Amino acid sequence: MIHCRTLLTGVLATLLTTGLANAAPTEIPESRNDKFEKGYPHQFESWKSTEEMDFKSKHLGNKMEDMLEKDPRLVVLWAGYGFSKDYNAPRGHMYAITDLRNTLRTGAPKKPTDGPMPNACWTCKGPDVTRLMAEQGEDYFKGKWASKGDQVVNSVGCYDCHDTKDDMKLRPGRSAHQATMQPNGVDVAKISNQDMKSAVCGQCHSEYYFAGKDKVVTFPTAKGTKVEDMEAYYDELEFKDWTHKISKAPMLKAQHPGIEVWKEGVHGRNNVSCADCHMPKRKEKGVTFTDHRVVSPLRDMKATCKTCHSQDEQYLLDVTYARQEQVEELKIKAEDAIVRAHIEAGEAWKAGATEAEMKKPLMAIRHAQWRWDYSIASHGASFHAPEEVLRILGTALEKAGEARVELTRILAKHGVNKEIPMPDLSSKAKAQAFIGLDMDKLNGAKEEFKKNTLPKWDATARENGLLK
Repeated sequence: MIHCRTLLTGVLATLLTTGLANAAPTEIPESRNDKFEKGYPHQFESWKSTEEMDFKSKHLGNKMEDMLEKDPRLVVLWAGYGFSKDYNAPRGHMYAITDLRNTLRTGAPKKPTDGPMPNACWTCKGPDVTRLMAEQGEDYFKGKWASKGDQVVNSVGCYDCHDTKDDMKLRPGRSAHQATMQPNGVDVAKISNQDMKSAVCGQCHSEYYFAGKDKVVTFPTAKGTKVEDMEAYYDELEFKDWTHKISKAPMLKAQHPGIEVWKEGVHGRNNVSCADCHMPKRKEKGVTFTDHRVVSPLRDMKATCKTCHSQDEQYLLDVTYARQEQVEELKIKAEDAIVRAHIEAGEAWKAGATEAEMKKPLMAIRHAQWRWDYSIASHGASFHAPEEVLRILGTALEKAGEARVELTRILAKHGVNKEIPMPDLSSKAKAQAFIGLDMDKLNGAKEEFKKNTLPKWDATARENGLLK
């Protein structure tokens, strides 16, 4: 058996260096989740129930949560990038298509060739993508996001993780996994089920970027899977996701490096798979099945945590919440420092700083924000690997401090010897006004898109048999 940690540090690390492309179709695709209801009723009903959950507990549920309103600093941190317009807390798999359609980040395209985002944005949102990748290979990525609006309509489900023509055997549907495991001496069919229970999650819950003119989803782990390794990869490539609107720093946006963070924690190191905690076994009317709700293990600790831990539930909750609070405290300190660095860099440019002078502090800002973002973008990072997350946030705070020291020197050189005042960031609206966003225009265009375009996408999908 290939141990899960070995898989993720070796084979999976290697396969993550490749774009999601070049896999020949090996099975007849079935991307409609409702087609599996009759054969797998318990799994289907638990999967479907995700959209109905509304827990009131501290860390559970699928309610829409506006993270920019909760923390307006984010607007400035992402100034010039789509996340400054709109960012909600991630919800369950049932919402993947809905939330992607509704977010302001995908714009308000009126034609298949319109809009700010590429087809790559669909990549982890549902089994229609797995089907299209099997059919089209790398051609799947060509074009704008709107061009596949009537083709990617089923939210994350069966065909993403199961071989629908081989007794629903687990397998990663995104082609990078299958295309790169074999050349490295690993047969997907021979990976242990325990390892595969994490590999199927890692095909989407991982850090990535869009490469080349076709914006192919690519994994930055050629140098390793730690935050510094990927930072070095991006730096060597001179890659940037965007140029910050205020500081002009060449920025990186962390996506959701879930599997990379998970493997650094105690569960990953002990071969506890993603499914062991997020998809526990259930028994109903004599039938044992895997729960497909895929939510926080804290919602039912008896079925998850208590299968291994002897401590009482309240103790485990107290430990979990204490770690989350520690991470939150350091996260806010890092955010404050990085926001100040961006604004001070903006003032340095206004004072007459040169590109040569600004290169060092801008690179420090880039590294500080990348590390901060990496720490919070991973779903459940403060649970999966709290020690590693605290370490990374500490280095983010350190890098931000280095940037600010250098900026103070530059500002003084150009005659600015006073503290730079900070804007009022007490609300999302004030922060968005500060960076110059016209939210009325953006929201108006989005509402028009939802009213006029989305119904056409769904109608076409139904005509083509992709929706019920």
